[in-house]
Amino acid sequence: MTDVEILSEERIGAPVERLVCHPRLPLVAGLDSVRPAVRVWECADGRLREVGGTGGRPDPYGDAFGWDRCERTPVPAWHPERAELVVSAEGKVVRWTPAGIEDAVHIPDGAEYRNLAFAPDGRTLWGSPSTKAGERSDVIDLDTGAVAVGPWWDTGVAAHPGGGLLLTLSSDQGATHGLFARATGPGPRPLHRAVVLDCDGYETPLFSPDGRHFAIRGNAYDNSVDVFAFPSLERVLSTPLGEPSPGYPYPPEWLESMEAWSRHNLAFAADPGLLWVGTPRGTLVALDLETRQAEEHPLLDGSRVTALATTATGEFVVAGSGGELALLSVPVCRTADPGTARTAVTAFLDSTHEIPEDGDPEEHLLLTDGVRTWSADDLDTVDTADDNDPTWLRIQATVNSLRNQ
Repeated sequence: MTDVEILSEERIGAPVERLVCHPRLPLVAGLDSVRPAVRVWECADGRLREVGGTGGRPDPYGDAFGWDRCERTPVPAWHPERAELVVSAEGKVVRWTPAGIEDAVHIPDGAEYRNLAFAPDGRTLWGSPSTKAGERSDVIDLDTGAVAVGPWWDTGVAAHPGGGLLLTLSSDQGATHGLFARATGPGPRPLHRAVVLDCDGYETPLFSPDGRHFAIRGNAYDNSVDVFAFPSLERVLSTPLGEPSPGYPYPPEWLESMEAWSRHNLAFAADPGLLWVGTPRGTLVALDLETRQAEEHPLLDGSRVTALATTATGEFVVAGSGGELALLSVPVCRTADPGTARTAVTAFLDSTHEIPEDGDPEEHLLLTDGVRTWSADDLDTVDTADDNDPTWLRIQATVNSLRNQ
């Protein structure tokens, strides 16, 4: 494996806490860590050039923490084809293009979306929570303004590189479901095969470029990384970054260590076998998912990695706590075969079916944690669990035991 090459590095003032790259164009949006603003850069000819953004001069976050901070943090979504970024922030949805900023059209009155995503064809915008119904989402036709009610989701939407399939999360303090959906029609159409994760607080999933793996960064209590094979949904990696949670009450030194790790520090590059992790040491670690070997690359001198993302052309954009923003050329040992990704999607769709629109999703899901699988009937009858079982399963067993007394 060769060294990572820094193509360009800029000093941008306030650090960026999250980077969101356009899926097809050399554009990247960065969330300012000091105030609720989004900045946009173009990545071209090995250089980063700031081309605009949203937020103007909003009040800084100051001491806002937890949910108060989350409510003020902007939520960006790139159009799948055009140079167009829609941002929901502080009760307003705006649209950025290279021509400037304007209010986004056809957004329902009173919308306070904490999650946004475009449909793969770019004709509809999905937002949650819904303005029409509890624990549902809005499906907005951008041509007519018609708003329909869609299924509940609350954590980003990841598109499989093979096309035709999406993955999002539905979170609960007890357990989080990784929900797959067909990428057809105006809104997501959930499928019955799903992943179950312990507790909540996860980030948007990431697919590898060949579609054979996806990674999920979390959670509310650990700096966890879970990697699943696709289409089998077998878990191939589950590990905390840094020290695992010691349990409540949390020692101050552990809290400091946990907060040093970015929540947005995972990336797949053009090499499908490598998962890259940004660290508080200012390095990138390349983890080979097949051999489990890791190689660390020094990068930011004296700064921790605050955000990491892959551009549409396969480079990395990495941000540091000292206000650095760097564009990197990443070594490639293996290239992804587009046919492999399409084959994986076909195999998965052949193994599952859509949940009825009028049904309770939890009554139809076939859940796996990557090791074991549970149907709804299994979960209704399980009444024993031990300390080695996930928290959500122990809670379910306790509830069933009390109900059967």
